[in-house]
Amino acid sequence: MEDSYKDRTSLMKGAKDIAREVKKQTVKKMNQAVDRAQDEYTQRSYSRFQDEEDDDDYYQPGETYDGEANDDEGSSEATEGHDEDDEIYEGEYQGIPSMNQGKDSIVSVGQPKGDDYKDQRDLESERRADEEELAQQYELIIQECGHGRFQWALFFVLGMALMADGVEVFVVGFVLPSAETDLCIPNSGSGWLGSIVYLGMMMGAFFWGGLADKVGRRQSLLICMSVNGFFAFLSSFVQGYGFFLFCRLLSGFGIGGAIPTVFSYFAEVLAREKRGEHLSWLCMFWMIGGIYASAMAWAIIPHYGWSFSMGSAYQFHSWRVFVIVCALPCVSSVVALTFMPESPRFLLEVGKHDEAWMILKLIHDTNMRARGQPEKVFTVNKIKTPKQIDELIEIESDTGTWYRRCFVRIRTELYGIWLTFMRCFNYPVRENTIKLTIVWFTLSFGYYGLSVWFPDVIKHLQSDEYALLTRNVQRDKYANFSINFTMENQIHTGMEYDNGRFLGVKFKSVTFKDSVFKSCTFEDVTSLNTYFKNCTFIDTVFDNTDFEPYKFIDSEFKNCSFFHNKTGCQITFDDDYSAYWIYFVNFLGTLAVLPGNIVSALLMDRIGRLTMLGGSMVLSGISCFFLWFGTSESMMIGMLCLYNGLTISAWNSLDVVTVELYPTDRR
Repeated sequence: MEDSYKDRTSLMKGAKDIAREVKKQTVKKMNQAVDRAQDEYTQRSYSRFQDEEDDDDYYQPGETYDGEANDDEGSSEATEGHDEDDEIYEGEYQGIPSMNQGKDSIVSVGQPKGDDYKDQRDLESERRADEEELAQQYELIIQECGHGRFQWALFFVLGMALMADGVEVFVVGFVLPSAETDLCIPNSGSGWLGSIVYLGMMMGAFFWGGLADKVGRRQSLLICMSVNGFFAFLSSFVQGYGFFLFCRLLSGFGIGGAIPTVFSYFAEVLAREKRGEHLSWLCMFWMIGGIYASAMAWAIIPHYGWSFSMGSAYQFHSWRVFVIVCALPCVSSVVALTFMPESPRFLLEVGKHDEAWMILKLIHDTNMRARGQPEKVFTVNKIKTPKQIDELIEIESDTGTWYRRCFVRIRTELYGIWLTFMRCFNYPVRENTIKLTIVWFTLSFGYYGLSVWFPDVIKHLQSDEYALLTRNVQRDKYANFSINFTMENQIHTGMEYDNGRFLGVKFKSVTFKDSVFKSCTFEDVTSLNTYFKNCTFIDTVFDNTDFEPYKFIDSEFKNCSFFHNKTGCQITFDDDYSAYWIYFVNFLGTLAVLPGNIVSALLMDRIGRLTMLGGSMVLSGISCFFLWFGTSESMMIGMLCLYNGLTISAWNSLDVVTVELYPTDRR
């Protein structure tokens, strides 16, 4: 009986020992599995800390949490505080994790760490990797979509927008001489009209280019072209010089977004091997815009009979008709853009995968149907989209009113545009930005400067020729006379006019010096570049004349009367040949761009962008230098045509290089 009891006790003790040993081994294996999983994740997620010194108390692979090897006993913190005879029950308190383990390391075993726990640099690094993968995949997708009807349709739509930009540049130079006359602009103020449009274009390029990276190429281009068309149309009706400048400023602000957005938009639907050639062909629309502006100016502005007036306060001359006609390419581009989709590359960049896929399928199907292969299926199912990083937006408490909400929204968008601009000066595009800024500035300074300056050069050269034919009349006296014809290019010095009548006279470049007008009458008189210097008027009547106070320099009036004085400049140039000549010269200068456009389009992908850019700038600089020696109209015209023909290749190359050197989110 006693032996049986001992055997039963020994059996129970053996079973208990076996159970305890099995429990120890199970806990040991579970701890080792957890250790391996945590170590694997730590090495993967915190590789950037490999060079840093590990904390001595931090848990290491192959060690227990207290830092001591305890493989023989198979124990861990799970058994701390228990002797071998104690049982370990499920759910029992297992101890406190080490204080050196931060919140970032408290994650599910085997699961990646969430974005909320990642550093900003880690997120940006992942986004860059996604963008590189997307760039390679997108190039293959565009090649599968092919080049065909869709690209050509977008080519002509964007070409109209680029044509509107070319028109805007030439409008300034063509309108300047006529606007100076119609608005009575003194020579000191005419420079503002030549520079105000470029000031608006500079601000517009910054704003609309940044907005295109925020809201999309198509939407930004639609808005900026609408702004340009509206204010260009409005400027043709305003009468005051200040309001006219304001309208042209906003018109330039709108058109400033054309070039930055057009080239980015078109480049994102072209394969790499076709990009240089087709962007160069697109540049031809800028030349077409210049030819269009020159032809319209030549056909419209000199025809002053087209003008009408509503009293003396409102004058609508032919140059205003020209401004309206020049707004037509802009209006056409806005209408056509409403039928075009957004850039799929931009949509992928902002995470809109489904919309981008639908547009890429549209491009593919459109091109395949045009090729006679409608059965060909778009094989792309999934496209990589970069990781989207949330932006923190400051929301003020007082946003209940609509104007406060609008203010916060506008301020947020402007701040986003500014951040996008500043990212152009971050690594790795900082060096490219600085170099391209210098090239853009120097090329623009030369080309746009000559575009505005050249009409005045022709005008001054013709004035010099007129000066050789100037008639000088001195020390003479006229009495009881009547004049009703045009007086042109004359200088009257020390003259005396007694009881004379100037009826319907047109004064053109006439100056009266030290002269006396006694009992004279000026009636229905118009004038241009006509001045009375140190003259005396006695018992003289001015009726329905356009003599402004600034035309009387150091002059004296005795018992004189002014009736129905005209406002504005009323001169007409029915026989003015110089206007035709200026527009014809600009037409030739713009047409000279055609050979350069063709050469750059054919050779862009063969000799390289930078080679063409450098060679074109050197040659155009040499030709511009010889303008200094131009002493005749024919020589100046020839050098201008040569300069325009050489510099256009530099423009085309620079457009392509700028698009290709920047990523989509900063393009």
